Amino acid sequence: MLTGIHPKLPMRNRNRTIEYYMNLGFKKFGDAEYPEYLMLEKDQVQIHFFKFIDLNPKENYGQVYIRTSNIDHLYQFFLDRKVNIHPNGNLQIKTWGQREFYLLDPDNNLLTFGQSI
Repeated sequence: MLTGIHPKLPMRNRNRTIEYYMNLGFKKFGDAEYPEYLMLEKDQVQIHFFKFIDLNPKENYGQVYIRTSNIDHLYQFFLDRKVNIHPNGNLQIKTWGQREFYLLDPDNNLLTFGQSI
């Protein structure tokens, strides 16, 4: 029986990744420190990261879709923290019955946040 999923995304700089995601409200998960690996969580969502120093962000297609129960609050929370929303990803209603917005992290991983209408 499946109980969860924790995506693994590439990162070039561990400290920069921590700083970016902590600004989104994530916290470190676990007590151990691994220079090549990072686990972060917010609410019930964990995202794991592996070190990939030679990553070319323009060639990175890492993506995560994160569902939320209050997209308006989350969107405003990010705006209040001066998080850059993807230029084509402001909060909008999609034809597939979702309200969504998008962020790009420092390594060009696409984070999509969505809530069913």
